[in-house]
Amino acid sequence: MQRLQGVLEALLGPAGCPWDREQTPRTLADYLVEETHELVEAIRSEDPADIREELGDVWFLLLFVAMLMERSGSFTLSDVLDQAAAKMTRRHPHVFADVEFANQDALWANWEKEKKKEKAGRGPFEGIPASLPPLLKAYRLHSKAARLGFTWQDEQGVRRQMDREWQEWEQAEAAGDRESSCAEYGDYLFTLVEYGRRKGHKANEALDRANRKFLARFERLTQLADARGLALNNLGMDEWNMLWDEVKRADGSKQD
Repeated sequence: MQRLQGVLEALLGPAGCPWDREQTPRTLADYLVEETHELVEAIRSEDPADIREELGDVWFLLLFVAMLMERSGSFTLSDVLDQAAAKMTRRHPHVFADVEFANQDALWANWEKEKKKEKAGRGPFEGIPASLPPLLKAYRLHSKAARLGFTWQDEQGVRRQMDREWQEWEQAEAAGDRESSCAEYGDYLFTLVEYGRRKGHKANEALDRANRKFLARFERLTQLADARGLALNNLGMDEWNMLWDEVKRADGSKQD
């Protein structure tokens, strides 16, 4: 970390990089979002070399922001790390203090109580960034609401709600009301996210996995078509299905 801080000090010094010297925490924000997405992609690919590289890129930007804030007199990196350590210690009394919880629900209830103390005057959902991707945001909203006790009593209740939302979507579709159809589709997805959460699945991660699977299969389909001299834009549906089924059989999957 000291070596990386030294690199940053050189970049920001009088003989440093003009681009780096023009940056502010605000201008670095979008780069931080982009690099974080690249880190998530590397983690999901389970490639240690990529994870190491992307962790370095994110850490560089975090240090960059911290150094700029320190130069402005706002706070130091030590202040940041001390505050984070104190917060995590305070929120985990079952680890750092003589406190026991009967179950996971009681632990989460205490977590929310401690956060409420820290965020006095703020609503329960104000800590969720407005810019989160919608599926991830829906998961966080459901998770937070559940910790507060505002959720269905059991999975059957969620399933019944999903059925109602599906019916309402079909009714809106049948009526030809595009605005209402979009709203009802969103309601169905929102409820589906909660059902997955209760099953231990994060919608954002699950959909990312499905996207990756589709892209990998389509790449193999393209390779098959090229090897057989078939132009994709000239394929009939039967030929598409034949190639797609062949790709699925090759990876041992019976799923669509």
